[in-house]
Amino acid sequence: MNVEIVTFPLTEVAVIEHIGPTELEYQTINQFIAWRREQNLFDPQINRNYGIHYTDPNTTPPHLQRVDFAISIDKPIGVNRYGVTNKTIPELRCAKAVDIGSRYNNQAIIYLIKQWLPYSGEQLGDFPPIFHYVNVGPDIREEDMITEVYLPLK
Repeated sequence: MNVEIVTFPLTEVAVIEHIGPTELEYQTINQFIAWRREQNLFDPQINRNYGIHYTDPNTTPPHLQRVDFAISIDKPIGVNRYGVTNKTIPELRCAKAVDIGSRYNNQAIIYLIKQWLPYSGEQLGDFPPIFHYVNVGPDIREEDMITEVYLPLK
């Protein structure tokens, strides 16, 4: 797997937080999609799709799983009934790898943490991994899903 050291840019995002079992993430995502529809925020050049993964589903109890689903925005959002809030992803030095295939079996993050990091001479940074969901939507087949994974470094 190819790994690049890149600078993830400072990015303003609209976020909906999910805390709980991975299998219930779709409920949170559906709320986020409903909010996006109301706001008409589907421009792939402006509204890039992200997941900020605070916990590891392999080591964290299901009720404590935590992920922020986010889109990049060009202006702050207001208070809303969905609980979508403003956050910022800081500029970060990251290791980047790309995964192609199902988002439920992301191999890039596993490779970065278990194989690349121990031999890289690098150390984990203080921000959780960022998943950039390059292509999303109901017409994207699982085997065609592209996810750029950014592992923050010190």
